Amino acid sequence: MGPYGPWVLEDTAASAVRDCVFDSSSSSSSPWGLEVKCSDSVRLVSGPSLCSGSVQIWDQSWTWVCEGALDQQGAEVLCRELGCGAPSLLQGALSPLEQTFHCEGHESALMDCPRSETCSSGAAVNLTCSEPLRLVGGASRCAGTVEVRHRGEWRRMKPYEYKRLWALEDTAVVCRDLNCGSAVYGEKREDFPQSPVWSVSSDCVKKSAVRDCVYDSSSSSWGLEVKCSDLLNRPVISLSVSDGVSEALPQGVRVLLGSKFRVKCSVEPQYPGGSFQLLSPTAPLGQNHTLPAVNHSAHFLFSDTGPAHKGNYTCVYHLHVFNHNLSSQSPSLQLSLGASDSALIIRVLLILLLKLLYILPMLYYYCKVRARGGARERTSLDLDQFRST
Repeated sequence: MGPYGPWVLEDTAASAVRDCVFDSSSSSSSPWGLEVKCSDSVRLVSGPSLCSGSVQIWDQSWTWVCEGALDQQGAEVLCRELGCGAPSLLQGALSPLEQTFHCEGHESALMDCPRSETCSSGAAVNLTCSEPLRLVGGASRCAGTVEVRHRGEWRRMKPYEYKRLWALEDTAVVCRDLNCGSAVYGEKREDFPQSPVWSVSSDCVKKSAVRDCVYDSSSSSWGLEVKCSDLLNRPVISLSVSDGVSEALPQGVRVLLGSKFRVKCSVEPQYPGGSFQLLSPTAPLGQNHTLPAVNHSAHFLFSDTGPAHKGNYTCVYHLHVFNHNLSSQSPSLQLSLGASDSALIIRVLLILLLKLLYILPMLYYYCKVRARGGARERTSLDLDQFRST
C-alpha cells in the first residue's frame, strides 16, 4: 500500500491524521511500502500544525492535560512520542509539586512516566514542538539546504520525482512548517556530496506537512535548496533619552513631556545595505520615517515630546536580495508619557497647599480652645486671690 494507492491521506479521519506518523517500513520490498504508526495515548489538538496544540491523553476517553501537569522533560517525551522535534514553547508549566507527569526524559511515551491524579478542571496546557525539519548552510535559519529528521536521524531531503520540477508551492510548505514566512526560492540540485538522504514526495507535500511525506531512504547527490521570506534576521528596537529621565516599563519606556529621545533600529550583520522604516504614532503626520542602514543600524531623533508621540514604535528592516524585496519586523516598543519636572514641582506644591488649607482651620480651632482654657484658669486664680484677702 503506497501514498498513491487506494488508501490516501484524504481517506483518513481528521482525528486520526493528527495522531499518525507516516514511516517507510524497513522490511518492505517496495519503495512504496507505507507503515502507519499512531500514538494511541496522547495528542495535540486545536493547534496550527501536527506538532502544536493543547495536550490531551487517552484515559478511557480523551482528557485535557491541565496547566501545571507537564514540565520540560515531560514535554520532550511527548514531542518525541509524536515524531516531532524538541519542545520550543510550553505554556502552563508550573512547579514540580503540581505536576501530573513526573518524567525523567528517557521514556518512549508520556504515559510511561509516573503520574499522579489528572486534574478535572482548569485551563489546558499548550505545547509547541519544533518540526523535524531544518535549513542548513544558509545565511539564516530560513535559508539553506533542507534536512529532515526521520527515524532519529537528520539527512538531506531529496525530492522523489527526479523529472518533476520542485514548485514554489512545494517550497511554501517547507517555509510554513519552519514558521519562516512565504516561499522565495526553491531549487533541486545534484551537486551535493554522495550521502544517505531521505526521499520526500512533492505530491504528498502539496497536501500535508513535510514530516508526513518521508517514505524512503537511499544514497544520492540530489538535494533541495530553499529560501523563505523571513530569511532576514529580526531587527532590534531600543529607545534612549538625551535630556531627561526615562523609566523602564514591562512593555516599553516612559519619558517626560518635553524630552528629546532617540529610537535605534539595528540588526545583526547578515547582508550589506538595506534600510529601516520606523512605524510610529507620528507617521500619519507626514514625517519621513525611513533611513538607510549604516553599520546595520539607523537612529531616529525626536524632540519636544508631546501627546502625539505616545504609542507603539516598530522597526521594519527592508532589503533587496536574491532579486526579491524582503522585510523583517521587530517587536513593538510602547512609549508612554510622564509629567515634566516643572509640572511635577507644581503638582507637589498644590498638594502641600491643599494639605495646609486642610490643617489651618484645625490649627486655628485648637489655638482658640487653648486660649479660652487659659483665660478660665486666670479668672479662677484671680477669684481665689480675692477671697483670700
